[in-house]
Amino acid sequence: MKLLNGGNYKTSKGESFGWKTYGLHLSPFNISGNNVCPNASAGCAAACLNTAGRGIMRTVQEARIRKTQFFFNDREGFLCQLLKEIKSAIKSAARKELNPCFRLNLTSDIAWERYIIPSFKSHQFYDYTKSKQRMRRFLDGRLPENYHLTFSRSEDTDTNQIREFCDRGGNVAVVFRDHLPEHWRGVKVINGDTTDLRFQDEQGVIVGLVAKGLGKKDETGFVVEPC
Repeated sequence: MKLLNGGNYKTSKGESFGWKTYGLHLSPFNISGNNVCPNASAGCAAACLNTAGRGIMRTVQEARIRKTQFFFNDREGFLCQLLKEIKSAIKSAARKELNPCFRLNLTSDIAWERYIIPSFKSHQFYDYTKSKQRMRRFLDGRLPENYHLTFSRSEDTDTNQIREFCDRGGNVAVVFRDHLPEHWRGVKVINGDTTDLRFQDEQGVIVGLVAKGLGKKDETGFVVEPC
């Protein structure tokens, strides 16, 4: 069972900028019987991109469940295989004359700084997170230097929290209904759909994302109006 994939439509956009993203899809929330998204809100769960693209296929969902169970049932074996696949991905990207980068939380929110990232100090990792604690550690410089985090807003996020992170140079991802405003809550909005290379974004901004899939029908407040 292969763990990493070569990205999706959005992550592949980075190739025109010289980067190849490799990602890890686990089964989100507690679908597998183990919760990999401890800070997910109701809106996040409802709008999750887990079923986007190939994710709608039953075989893909079953594979993600098996990967998640592998992580929880045989942590050492899982990390050993992931280590090997990352090394292989680095070589593969080099053959394509691309810089490899890794997003291990495509559909999860695991603290990978505790596991695999310290083994690859010269390669870029990045993720979104809904953990305020992890985001603060990132802004405090207490995460590996090669691991970039973007905080992901939900309907439960206080506006003051968003301002705190942005004022400190952090970025906050916000999902908008149908288009992106230039500013939101007094903070500049950039287009986060252009590429997935969040570690290249300017600092202290809102990373605007247009609602997709099930998110278009959101009524929880997870998706906000662009005003």
